[in-house]
Amino acid sequence: MISIENVSKSFVLHNQGAANISVMQAASLQVAPGECVALTGASGAGKSTLMRMIYGNYLTETGRIMIGDVDVARAAPREIIQLRRRTLGYVSQFLRVVPRVSTLDVVAEPLLVTGTPQDKALRTAQDLLARLNIPERLWSLSPTTFSGGEQQRVNIARGFSYPYPALLLDEPTASLDPTNRATVLEMIKEAKARDAAIIGIFHDHAARDAICDRQVDMTQYTPGLAA
Repeated sequence: MISIENVSKSFVLHNQGAANISVMQAASLQVAPGECVALTGASGAGKSTLMRMIYGNYLTETGRIMIGDVDVARAAPREIIQLRRRTLGYVSQFLRVVPRVSTLDVVAEPLLVTGTPQDKALRTAQDLLARLNIPERLWSLSPTTFSGGEQQRVNIARGFSYPYPALLLDEPTASLDPTNRATVLEMIKEAKARDAAIIGIFHDHAARDAICDRQVDMTQYTPGLAA
């Protein structure tokens, strides 16, 4: 479902004499349906960079990033938008939403944009928010007013509202108490059971060991860090 082949990336620091910093060389990995792969390695090993490249936020210098039959490295913007609507979900560490939009609508949006009837989309959003212990009295409010842990749970509810065939998870259990952490791990297991291919960054070692099938150390692809 996810195939990354010989991907490289560098950044040009224009405010420092156009210095070219290579952060990744010839990275390759594959993730099958129903598999969860953890990206590991020291800080600066390119874990978050690779996630952003897979999602299409960063350009790829060399190689291919296949999500199903779409090469993200060469896809047009409209193809990336369509891919994000129906195929590739992303739960980041930070909730970015339009102010004044209710929490219920934030979570339901991924379903609504794919044509799910509004009543069904709202019921799904309600079920997820309740499961993640977001009080019903908050559902009509913007999540921008919530605590960090509450925002993270809204982010997770939004990311899991649509059954994406591929998922990117960036520290999904960060800022969560033990009860909600256990709920999120169960949701990830359910996504694997429906054959979602998952790539994640998990600094929570116990969570990583509980749900990930294998690990890929990104240090091996990082100039200056590779052994």
